[in-house]
Amino acid sequence: MKVGVPREIKTHEYRVGLGPESAREFAARGHEVVVESGAGLGIGAGDDAYRQAGATILPDARAVFDAAELIVKVKEPQPAELALLRPRHLLFTYLHLAPDPAQARALLDSGCAAIAYETVAGRDGSLPLLAPMSEVAGRLSITIAGQLLMRNAGGPGLLLGGVPGVPPARVLVLGAGVAGAQAARMAAGAGAEVTLINRSLDKLRALDAQLPGRLRTRGSTRAAIEEELAAADVVVGAVLVAGAATPRLVERALLATMKRGAVIVDISIDQGGCFETSRPTTHAQPTYEVDGVVHYCVANMPGAVPRTSSRALNLATLPYALALADRGLDSLRADAGLRAGLNVLGGRVTHPAVAQALGLDFVEPLAALGAHP
Repeated sequence: MKVGVPREIKTHEYRVGLGPESAREFAARGHEVVVESGAGLGIGAGDDAYRQAGATILPDARAVFDAAELIVKVKEPQPAELALLRPRHLLFTYLHLAPDPAQARALLDSGCAAIAYETVAGRDGSLPLLAPMSEVAGRLSITIAGQLLMRNAGGPGLLLGGVPGVPPARVLVLGAGVAGAQAARMAAGAGAEVTLINRSLDKLRALDAQLPGRLRTRGSTRAAIEEELAAADVVVGAVLVAGAATPRLVERALLATMKRGAVIVDISIDQGGCFETSRPTTHAQPTYEVDGVVHYCVANMPGAVPRTSSRALNLATLPYALALADRGLDSLRADAGLRAGLNVLGGRVTHPAVAQALGLDFVEPLAALGAHP
């Protein structure tokens, strides 16, 4: 199969769908890999590195889309890329369609098969292709929050971990999934006072056992959220419902109860965000203020550390991408976990949470695949 790797064009997105090491694996399996010139520069990989891996360099995205059947990306296709998709294409990337009806409509109109990293499922019910970027985003959230608390950044002038005799900042983490757990660990490691709120008591017990005495845990109730918001200097939103729009846990009215200069980092923004006042931002303009509370809602946080995040993502996606290249749509028929990643096929929505969020008809993936050659 011909595998295409376009250069990412989302604002300040430096990751790449396949690095040279991954491209070499495809070439070794007999697949033809075409890469847009400059696609790997953000991770320090020039065109020659791809040539040495057996790939062919093409001048622009149109040439890549025209040549390839399988398109491997990182972020959701931008409007210029959506216009290049055709029914023959298998698109393998993060999509986050629930809060993005315009992208969903364009994918449906293209007739392509769109497989979303974030809904591919492991045998244990995990999300193996979302996990590595959730780990990166969770860790980054605390680094970013620490910077935004500094006075020179417009913050209240707090050191996250405090010093002897001076109390540390208080960090509230909403959600104890992969991103939330990493945020809690990083915050505790930095010396902050950390509270973790989650619906699952089993997850809270597990993290409490891993970090004994270093964090407070609370079950998710409105009262708990309201109490902790009022005391927090930093709030990290890390709530996820696979494929669905993120539930809004914090209404705007609650911002009035928060400290002036407090910082919100909404990791969940890709799926719509868990604060009523959240809206996507970019690395070029990452923050805005509502009612005296600073919001950081960058929709591609791991793009800030592309060498680490590209390698972590490639390690996770490579087996699935190779399966798609080897067997095409038959790989989806054979693997229920990979099939769970199928969001759109032949103009139909094939993920129930996406269909519900967008108010569109849902078609069972196997039924859609059965009607597709």
